[in-house]
Amino acid sequence: MQTNKLMRTLVLGLSVATLAACQSGPSEAELEAERNRVAQEQAAAEEQARIAEQKRVEAEAAKRRQELEDAKNAELDALKNLNTVLFDFDRATVKAEFTDVLKRHADFLIANRDQNVVINGHTDSRGTPEYNIALGERRAKAVETYFLNAGVRGSQISVVSYGEEDPAVMGATEYAFAQNRRAVVVYQ
Repeated sequence: MQTNKLMRTLVLGLSVATLAACQSGPSEAELEAERNRVAQEQAAAEEQARIAEQKRVEAEAAKRRQELEDAKNAELDALKNLNTVLFDFDRATVKAEFTDVLKRHADFLIANRDQNVVINGHTDSRGTPEYNIALGERRAKAVETYFLNAGVRGSQISVVSYGEEDPAVMGATEYAFAQNRRAVVVYQ
């Protein structure tokens, strides 16, 4: 009997110890709360990573836009220094030596459809004012025709003739006359 009593005590003690051990661990509600906390931390970390990646992508895109804008401005500055086409006396035909310059302008205008130009036609002082206005217009239109044939939109181009009114070089020398027979591409 005593063995039986000892066995009962041992079984009862083991049961109590097992119960005590089970009660000392986290409850199902505590485990669920911990899982929720971990999931929220992971979600927050993923959101922070997504926001950081989005900011990185936006910064990279802004950098690329700025580089393109800088390249565009550099090209525009270079073109502003190569903006004059000279013509022979009493002619409105673009000389072959200026086709490379006009091609650069046309390529820039095609690539930058928001950019507009005014082509100013000029003459030297020989001839009547009426004739020179008409000749200046023909010279400006010759440049406009080159641009249109290259693919520049007509809405990007305006033509103005100054005739002899706005000389580049003052004087009545052959050099002055040659410098004044011109069309000038002016960016707006």
